[in-house]
Amino acid sequence: MKLRIFTEPQQGATYDDLLAVAQATERLGFDAFFRSDHYRRIGPGDQGPGSTDAWITLAGLARETSRIRLGTLVSPATFRLPGPLAISVAQVDQMSGGRVELGFGTGWFDAEHSAYGIPFPPVNERFGRFEEQLEILTGLWTAKDTYSFEGSYYRLADSPALPKPAQQPRPPVIIGGVGAKRTPRLAATYADEYNVPFHQPADTGAAFDRVRAACEATGRTVRLSAAQTTVVGKDRAEVERRATAIGEDPDRLRETGLAGTPAEVLEKIGTFAELGAERLYLQILDLGDLEHLELIAAEVLPHV
Repeated sequence: MKLRIFTEPQQGATYDDLLAVAQATERLGFDAFFRSDHYRRIGPGDQGPGSTDAWITLAGLARETSRIRLGTLVSPATFRLPGPLAISVAQVDQMSGGRVELGFGTGWFDAEHSAYGIPFPPVNERFGRFEEQLEILTGLWTAKDTYSFEGSYYRLADSPALPKPAQQPRPPVIIGGVGAKRTPRLAATYADEYNVPFHQPADTGAAFDRVRAACEATGRTVRLSAAQTTVVGKDRAEVERRATAIGEDPDRLRETGLAGTPAEVLEKIGTFAELGAERLYLQILDLGDLEHLELIAAEVLPHV
């Protein structure tokens, strides 16, 4: 099991905040630093400095780290046209020396779209655009010559399909969610990794099984992973303090997320491993608490 640090900067964080967490992630031995891709805060509260752009952030971090994987969980297909997105991801992959992964989804948060004038079509159209974008992205990255595409939503004619990413044949693509039909099919067709975010083990296992079944139909294999809101403390008092700092009830978070002492957290991580998860994304919401990362690195990371 590899542990990855996953941040939500739309809740209030500057680039410098994210840089400090990313560099701590690398120094402490975690596998990767990921961030969400949103343009405004989710839920009530102070907007803080406002959300930073995910791929501009990762471009900066690509030059200020040297080992950890870098990626999004997840970039909405509604935010960017597929051609320019392919260029951005390929360029950041080059800048990082081949350490980038693209978490990709349909988009769901209507309010951030209306706040910044981004079209937000109905869900069926979003899935249609999402699937075409997946085909275009992977096509542009792997094309040996020019690339053309004719779909219902996008048309590319004789694209030079440049720049190419550093990773060959392409950067890994992560698809997440727990949809029963379209998501497993798309994950089995296009993804390198399938992620179940913020669900309990029983629901996570059922979602994994649906993707396994879809993979049998496509003849592909997909890595499985999960994401969990994480609060670890050396004792109950420290767990309560950290949970309260992010507006969570510690007892509820023990049930719905990954919270408790290192021993308690390791037990639940073991449950996800038994289901087949190879990676766990630890959603860290208090980005100023670097001692939290240090505790996880010292007391949890060596045992997974």
